[in-house]
Amino acid sequence: MSPTEATIWPMIAHVALVFCLYLLLSSRRMGAVKEGRARPDQFRENREEPAESLVVKNAIANQFELPVLFYAVSILLYLVDADNTVTVAGGWLFVALRYAHAYVHVTSNRLRYRRPLFIAGLLVVMLLWIWLGVWLAMT
Repeated sequence: MSPTEATIWPMIAHVALVFCLYLLLSSRRMGAVKEGRARPDQFRENREEPAESLVVKNAIANQFELPVLFYAVSILLYLVDADNTVTVAGGWLFVALRYAHAYVHVTSNRLRYRRPLFIAGLLVVMLLWIWLGVWLAMT
């Protein structure tokens, strides 16, 4: 598999994480309703969501913030042929950090663990953008 094709796979892996989080959110919400801790109408207007599903909802929201910059840089690296083994490894590292961040978010939700994972992912995406800028400046 060439680096160009390999650039796409971390994005697919991240999308899989998002789908898993949506399934987890649905499961936790249904559980809360079945156990009588929530009513279905609570989920209609973001009112008083139970904590166990709120953390999943917030984890999903996180997947549409920093990862947007990851998708943009990955696609641009692909389009201008600036992708290589290092950028693909960076993509996989970013996605692994997103999985770890989401896991912490939906389990202990301890900022002590979550924040360093977020910062590490931020740095990876920043380096990918810097590489793209260097590549474009050199061509």
